[in-house]
Amino acid sequence: MVIRDAQQDELAEVGEIRVNAYLADGYLSPDSGYAPRLRELGSDGGGPVLVAADHDTVVGTVMLQTWPNGGEFLRGPDEAEIRALAVRPEARGRGVGRALVDAVIERAGSLGVRHLLLLTQQEMKTAHRLYEKAGFARLPERDLSPEPGVSLLAYGLDLDVRLWLRPAPGTVARRLGSKESRATPARQS
Repeated sequence: MVIRDAQQDELAEVGEIRVNAYLADGYLSPDSGYAPRLRELGSDGGGPVLVAADHDTVVGTVMLQTWPNGGEFLRGPDEAEIRALAVRPEARGRGVGRALVDAVIERAGSLGVRHLLLLTQQEMKTAHRLYEKAGFARLPERDLSPEPGVSLLAYGLDLDVRLWLRPAPGTVARRLGSKESRATPARQS
């Protein structure tokens, strides 16, 4: 499996992977008004769209939405948002989601992002565990309700941008608000 940037001619397929994954898990109804938005996300160049490819087949995707393209959720240029993590149902259980999360964290750091954020539905328990294992922490003060009856949980990860210049082995990101997030950078030699 390879994680790479989506090609322009793959974006329609990426949109279908998102919609089908959300439908398969019951997070989206067949007549949802959100389905067209999931299909189009990233086609406007609002941030990198990454894909996991197994040989010639795209099996998963995630998007990094950078400021100011993140709408009302992002508060400044040091923040970015993970959007629409999705893995084909038949490709689950092989580490595709984790590989995509790791890759999007790395991409965010390389772009100078200091605070990586995401919103997730309350019912997406598997995704919550994945994000927490990657170091994300709940940010209840940033929870969002974009429309009546829809509540989204906010998670955040503090990225020490200085570590991307010379990362300490095994240390790339720190939990938002933790004592470690205020640690000194790796020593320069």
